[in-house]
Amino acid sequence: MRMGDWYDRNAFWLLPSGAVIFILMLMIYPLGYTIYNSFTDWSLTHGDKVNFVGFRNYLDIFFRDDRFWGSVGRTIYFTGLAMVVEVILGVLIAVLFDAKDFSGKRVARSIMLMAMMATPVAVAMVWLLIFEPTAGVLNYLFKSSGLEALLGGKQLWITDSSSVIPSLVLIDIWEWTPLIALIVIAGLATLSREPYESAMVDGATPFQIFFRITLPMIAPTIGVAALLRLIDCLKTFDIIYVMTMGGPGYSSETLNIYTYQMSFQYFNFGYASALLVVFLCLVLGISLLVTYLRRGLEL
Repeated sequence: MRMGDWYDRNAFWLLPSGAVIFILMLMIYPLGYTIYNSFTDWSLTHGDKVNFVGFRNYLDIFFRDDRFWGSVGRTIYFTGLAMVVEVILGVLIAVLFDAKDFSGKRVARSIMLMAMMATPVAVAMVWLLIFEPTAGVLNYLFKSSGLEALLGGKQLWITDSSSVIPSLVLIDIWEWTPLIALIVIAGLATLSREPYESAMVDGATPFQIFFRITLPMIAPTIGVAALLRLIDCLKTFDIIYVMTMGGPGYSSETLNIYTYQMSFQYFNFGYASALLVVFLCLVLGISLLVTYLRRGLEL
């Protein structure tokens, strides 16, 4: 067999092999190095001396670190609240856009994309001004509409431990609900019209059509959109760090923020590496669980 014939026959895997190997190296080396560091006590306070400590970091994380469990709880709280609201609003917006034929539909879709196009730091700076307790736009609107009196005074938003997570969730909803809507709109565009025509002939109401035809047919699309947002919500860092840095106190400190502070505030890189490994397992585990549940619903 000539070399050229062999190359032509195996070109489908030879051509992308260089890029695949490069990407794998970019993934494998940092992951392996992080796992190795997680079994050491590497810290700037120890100088150049690095000792192998086995599973001590992991034991400290699970059995001695209350701050870790608090950050896990806040991460799940933030992710769950943001995901539920974003999926519900995104599906409703998508169905509205699909059902209503108006001349400004394309313009409205473009406006929805503007929130996602902005950089997270810029978004955080704008919302810092909106949430400002004394001169912020949101409190001004509450005062003008009479909601301030109903709520018992000015809202402190991100400076109050009881409202900081819902306030951060509000920003995430504003920025990323359009992504859910656009994905679901794409799914709705591929649906067959025959079931709708049959349902209308049978006298089905719009609610029956939505819950018995539309929703089951777009469930796989919603599942994909929800999985994408789930992974992204779990990894949210920039918005929270710019706006609160995990405060007030530890009330908005998610696992991402805690790991960052353990690395670059306390310079305990061995312990931070163990936190990163645990965080990776958490994201991977939740993602696999959601994927399994989504496939079960499809069956």
